[in-house]
Amino acid sequence: MRNEAEVNRALKLYADTVRRICFMYLKNDADVEDVFQEVFLKYLLHPSSFESDAHEKAWLIRVSINACRDVLKSFFRKKVRSIEEIDVEPFYIQEQDKELLDAVLRLPPKYRNVIYLFYYEGYTAVEIAGILKKSENTVYTWLDRGRKELKKQLGGEWIGE
Repeated sequence: MRNEAEVNRALKLYADTVRRICFMYLKNDADVEDVFQEVFLKYLLHPSSFESDAHEKAWLIRVSINACRDVLKSFFRKKVRSIEEIDVEPFYIQEQDKELLDAVLRLPPKYRNVIYLFYYEGYTAVEIAGILKKSENTVYTWLDRGRKELKKQLGGEWIGE
């Protein structure tokens, strides 16, 4: 179990990353906050130490993705619909980034994940392959296909290549 100082340091360094990844999957602030708390509770209870800050961040990303997937495949999520479908943008999205983020969120999950990790979190394709447990060539292929899909969605205006 980690001490309070370690958890506070991790929160300071990685809270935004975890929230953004969760929002990318769940698109709902309430679910994001639930998963966020779950991820950092797992971090608090994780018995092993990390090799480096990069290893710690990669572990938090992997745990976040898995927790989000668990929420998405839960019985409650599949069978229950909200009476009100409210489209509320989270506070951390800038207006000029909204169109691009909407396009990224419309991508199939495999492309969305690699695009997000590459452009928003700054990971290399090799690092993404390790995080997602996929081959490097698969990640390169998904990046290429994701870029092409974004370009098509944005009418050829996307310059992330």
